[in-house]
Amino acid sequence: MPMDPHLLRTFTTVVRLGSFSAAAAELGYTQSAVSQHIAALEHDLGVPLLTRRPVSPTPPGQRLLDHAAPLLLRLDAARADVRRAATPAPARTVVAASPLAAAVAVGEVRGTLHVVPRAEVVAGVATGEYDVGFVDGVVAASDPLHLPDAVGVKAAVVAEKPLMVALPPDHPLTRRKGLRLDDLVDARWIDAPDAAVPLEDLRAAVGATRLHTATVYRGTDTAALRALVNAGHGLAVLPDGDGVPLLWPNVVHRVERLHLG
Repeated sequence: MPMDPHLLRTFTTVVRLGSFSAAAAELGYTQSAVSQHIAALEHDLGVPLLTRRPVSPTPPGQRLLDHAAPLLLRLDAARADVRRAATPAPARTVVAASPLAAAVAVGEVRGTLHVVPRAEVVAGVATGEYDVGFVDGVVAASDPLHLPDAVGVKAAVVAEKPLMVALPPDHPLTRRKGLRLDDLVDARWIDAPDAAVPLEDLRAAVGATRLHTATVYRGTDTAALRALVNAGHGLAVLPDGDGVPLLWPNVVHRVERLHLG
């Protein structure tokens, strides 16, 4: 039997919110209906997907979660594509950009600009919420950005920049001509996934888990992030501005323009 996307959406919502009751409120179901959806999905797959106290995915549940996001995105994108075929194109352009791609997006704004997290840019373009998207990421110079598989979304490179390590003004490394990330694994870092290069990407680049999170910043304002750096709360890697060039790993900051083909 094919997997029911309604059950899959309920499952991902429960995991995201960490609560059956919160998921029920968001989806417009009763809590009993949410429990029935999860039970039906577990029965279909023959494995427990969630622990109940606290609510979190089991190892099989985590595997399902990894598949669920791209599957649901493709379904939403297909629905939007069909509707779009019968709807006249808008006169004004709605543009979305991740925070570090917003400066590049300014030239295309003819209506509204939304600055949102990276994953929301791709999903929004795929489902027709945004007409154009600009998304950034860190990759080797010859590699494409690692974007979710979304129906009909085309990507084109519009900008590439070297990366800089942002340091407090009085930091002893500020006079260096360049820095290697593996020389900074014991430094204090700011985890700011939407305003800087995500710390998990830096860890993956050096194959290290020792990049220590000293401060967490969940905003999108890069000026606020720089203020945290200057105040000594930790280091960050950014695509431009003041800082010391990152010499290794050999990666670049890329911005890609997304649209529906």
